[in-house]
Amino acid sequence: MDRKRELSSIDLSALTTELQSFEGAKVDKAYLYDDSLVRLRMRDFDRGRVELLIEVGDPKRIHVADPANVSDAPGRPPHFAMMLRNRISGADFAGVEQYEFDRIVTLRFERPDGDTLVVAELFGDGNVAVCNAEHEILGCLETIRLSSRTVAPGARYEYPQSRFDPLDATKDQFMQQMDESDTDIVRTLATQLNLGGFWAEELCTRAGIEKTKSIEDADEAEYHDLFRVVDDLRETLSSGRFDPHVYYEDGDPIDATPVPLSEREGQECEQFDSFNMALDAYFAQLEEAGEETAAHEEPERPDFEGEIEKFERIVEQQQGAIESFEADANQERRKAELLYERYDLVDEVLTAVQHARSEDRSWDEIEERFEAGAERDIPAANAIEDVDGTDATVTLDLGELSVTVDTTINIEKNADQLYKEAKRIEEKREGALEAIEDTREQLEAVKQRRESWGTDDGPNVQKESDETESIDWLSRSSIPIRRDEQWYERFRWFHTSDGFLVIGGRNADQNEELVKKYMERGDLFFHAQAHGAPVTILKATGPSEAARDVDIPEQSREEAAQFAVSYSSVWKDGHYSGDVYMAEPDQVSKTPESGEFIEKGSFVIRGERTYYNDTAVGISVGITCEPQTRVIGGPPSAIESRAVTKIDLEPGRYAQNDIAKRLYRQFGDRFEDQSFLRKVASPDQIQECCPTGGSRIVE
Repeated sequence: MDRKRELSSIDLSALTTELQSFEGAKVDKAYLYDDSLVRLRMRDFDRGRVELLIEVGDPKRIHVADPANVSDAPGRPPHFAMMLRNRISGADFAGVEQYEFDRIVTLRFERPDGDTLVVAELFGDGNVAVCNAEHEILGCLETIRLSSRTVAPGARYEYPQSRFDPLDATKDQFMQQMDESDTDIVRTLATQLNLGGFWAEELCTRAGIEKTKSIEDADEAEYHDLFRVVDDLRETLSSGRFDPHVYYEDGDPIDATPVPLSEREGQECEQFDSFNMALDAYFAQLEEAGEETAAHEEPERPDFEGEIEKFERIVEQQQGAIESFEADANQERRKAELLYERYDLVDEVLTAVQHARSEDRSWDEIEERFEAGAERDIPAANAIEDVDGTDATVTLDLGELSVTVDTTINIEKNADQLYKEAKRIEEKREGALEAIEDTREQLEAVKQRRESWGTDDGPNVQKESDETESIDWLSRSSIPIRRDEQWYERFRWFHTSDGFLVIGGRNADQNEELVKKYMERGDLFFHAQAHGAPVTILKATGPSEAARDVDIPEQSREEAAQFAVSYSSVWKDGHYSGDVYMAEPDQVSKTPESGEFIEKGSFVIRGERTYYNDTAVGISVGITCEPQTRVIGGPPSAIESRAVTKIDLEPGRYAQNDIAKRLYRQFGDRFEDQSFLRKVASPDQIQECCPTGGSRIVE
């Protein structure tokens, strides 16, 4: 039994016709539930209180609801709800329209200081965008960046590409669309005419036409009958003369429609006075049925085998990383030793390059001279594998290994750099050894839980574990301190929603250090288009993993971009958005073009960049209680899932130290354990997470 979980284009056509009767209602307040349900509370002169619900998750719906079916207002409103309130509180509902035959509804609100459009996308992942009268996006539930369209704050809202509209087509257009098909009638109506599977079958039944008949076998009379029932449906939807029904199967609601269905003739149903009422009753019963089903379901056995396989795979990867680190460290050390073993040859090459550069010879000339020397079989020239003027390096074949040397320094310093690199890799190996032990412990814990589940008290053990995960930390009188200092904590940092580490420089020295020491293959480099912006690196792998190419999700990239712009001068200047670009590590260089100068902490980016234009600033400061106790800061979407409580910031008038004190006081009102708060989130510690410049709390 498939229950309706989203509205069709025909449903929305009927719904927009009915919603026109609510024009003139005045908006009181806007709410947001669970990042997918928008509630607009309005007042109508004739009807009184009007509750308009827009849900774009699962299910996807829009309709006026009985106040009795509306949940209590959620707690502290998120930024989107506050923005929406600021735009439409006190405004008049001025109209609604469906975009062509798509599942997109645009609501218009009028106020003396300007009109506001609320665009609900009830397809795909769903979205709600709030725009001004010029269709500039002021805020949206989900940021979307596709090759065909962008939905992001600051961008202009663009509707998707137009589709064929069967309710707006002439008879000739209808027949031409049918003729161009190469399948059967029902599939043609469903896909070519965009009616969807159910309504395609419904219209065939109404027209008395065999659904599976091939288009090649259909005649003009059948086309005429099909167009007639489509035309009848069009007239019904535009006139508003509906006969709404909710259909049931075995006592459970399965569909709500604006008109009776031939496909469901004889089926249990209930009639309603309006389509809005039918939808409200249907989705209220659907939610109630879902809750009852969940309450009676037996606890589902966790996928222990999947977890075990995952941890075993991680152990295997970590073991490989350890072996790789060990081999790489030995190789770097061996390179340093080779520089000394072939001292005369290396010194001859370095001296030749340094002498040529002192005479202002170009790198191309130097390379040509080495090639000429190799033709004369000069040993030093024969050893040259590559000359790179961009980084002022030369790669030498020293027999056992190839070694790249910096031609601006002597052999001793080159060897010292190689020894330091070997030491750095060994430190990563030590980190990997610790990490693999943690993973083995987690693997053993899963195996033990699997064995426990097999006993009579297995489900109870699982239940106790679940209860532990939902501890009310705010009301606990004593919270244990758990701290494990990490190497990246002296930088700005956060973990994305997908678990990737993002680190940013606090000053020019740290910018230099991040690029030279911590940026590796597979990472992504972000930088705001603003002076004094921090270097931001999205790490593809952890400190205990070998560098490799990883498919980093788009949400993590967007969060890194928001982090980069929020801690830049864009925030300090009081702006709410800015442009950010992304580059690969091999595009980032410290070598300027001829005649140019690069200041400390800055870099040259060569090649094409990926831009995140009009990226909204936004920082949340939160407190975590497990697995570690600390204050964290970063993009709101990343902090939400990690903190037991958080406070959102936006550019404002309070200096960095003042806003930190305000945050501390607000956190103090939330935590029962004040001594815990002083230890992990003092004003000084909170200040470390706040952007430079003025800020204010998003109420």
